[in-house]
Amino acid sequence: MSTSETSRFVRLRLELVVEVDDVDALTKAALQRIAGDTEMPADERVHAEDTVTEDTAEALAYLVDPFDLVGEVPGTELAQASWSSEEIDYDPDSPDWDLDEDDEADGDEMVGERVDG
Repeated sequence: MSTSETSRFVRLRLELVVEVDDVDALTKAALQRIAGDTEMPADERVHAEDTVTEDTAEALAYLVDPFDLVGEVPGTELAQASWSSEEIDYDPDSPDWDLDEDDEADGDEMVGERVDG
């Protein structure tokens, strides 16, 4: 398939597990981001402040911006983004957290990984 026949759009799926070791610092940073958003309506600001204060995952989600992930990648423009966060029980030694497992089940090839067949 030539370049002109392929889609110009690529879905980049990421799954990150982030360890939060300073909830207060994270919450403070999220509140500062909200305070600095001069275009946010007052009622939305109150809701955002309450949300990030009560939920660490929401505070993190408020600070993570998908545009930052690809903004400096040459030749690309972010067309659409969505993300969510949740607090989880995480055990890095558990086979349940093998991130490659989903990719192998889908038949996706990982960069740098050899696929026979």
